[in-house]
Amino acid sequence: MSFFRNQFANVVEWQEFRDDMIFYKWSNREIKKGSKLIIRPGQDAIFLNNGKIEGIFRDEGEYDIESQIIPFLSTLKGFKFGFNSGMRVEVLFVNTKEFVVKWGTQNAINIPAPGLPGGIPIRANGTFNFKVNDYIGLIDQIAGVRDQYLVEDVRIRITSILDQFLMKWITREGKDIFNLQSNSFEISKGIQEDLDMQMTKSGITITGFNVMSFNYPKEIQDMITKNASHGMISNVDRYQQISMTDGMASGKMKGGGAASDMAGMMMGMNFANQMMNQMNQNSQNQAAPAQAAQATPLPMDGDQKRPNFCPNCGTKTGPANFCSNCGQKLI
Repeated sequence: MSFFRNQFANVVEWQEFRDDMIFYKWSNREIKKGSKLIIRPGQDAIFLNNGKIEGIFRDEGEYDIESQIIPFLSTLKGFKFGFNSGMRVEVLFVNTKEFVVKWGTQNAINIPAPGLPGGIPIRANGTFNFKVNDYIGLIDQIAGVRDQYLVEDVRIRITSILDQFLMKWITREGKDIFNLQSNSFEISKGIQEDLDMQMTKSGITITGFNVMSFNYPKEIQDMITKNASHGMISNVDRYQQISMTDGMASGKMKGGGAASDMAGMMMGMNFANQMMNQMNQNSQNQAAPAQAAQATPLPMDGDQKRPNFCPNCGTKTGPANFCSNCGQKLI
């Protein structure tokens, strides 16, 4: 008799487990007497009968279905295995881990911008995290009609609605369209909340959403870089000089053409003007103390009416009638 018992015994398990598979439905609907249930780490086993949950088993290990599983099923506690008959039931295995998925915009999103009637086409990319948290919603919306569900299925579903959420949160509250990265945390948080509301009815929760980068068209990115250069230099004239120098150094102005000659002449004139301005400023700074000394009235000695400082060179005077430094007559 044991021969036949082994012949009809089944092992209920997730045979073709994949890291990117969210759930797997055991295809053999008939469980024979002596069957075993195997639950591996990171899996939950859900027994279904006519699409309704009979029991959920979360602890990993190997179980005898007749003695360890059947007594805990909600409506099948009194079920007795016959020798040649089995129990028809579905077993849904669910991957309990948190999945991390990369995403990217399918098409460029035209974001309204001042002075640009067509908007700015922007692309973005990043990651989102999700996991199954509601088995009833999962069965009602997805597992009831599918035998397996992959991460790629969720990614396709997310990216199909992601563009509208990006548009919503990028344009919200007048964010700086040319510096979206500084608002990426707020944008990511808002999108996560919206996506979670969309997915929660399917038994899936969005546990994280991250925008890694925003990508502008090359012309816009060049303009952003140039504006940043202006801000760092804080001087338009200086920026023009550096741009001209870079152009000559890169070879874009090399040769004997008129543009190169003109650029060289302008650079020389600008350099000479700067030198002259600096020299004039230094001369004025040096002359100022002497002019101030000459303009200041010299104090006089009350007894001999001799000045305390030489009116010619400014040297402090002594008891002599002539300056000890330049010989100027003091009285």
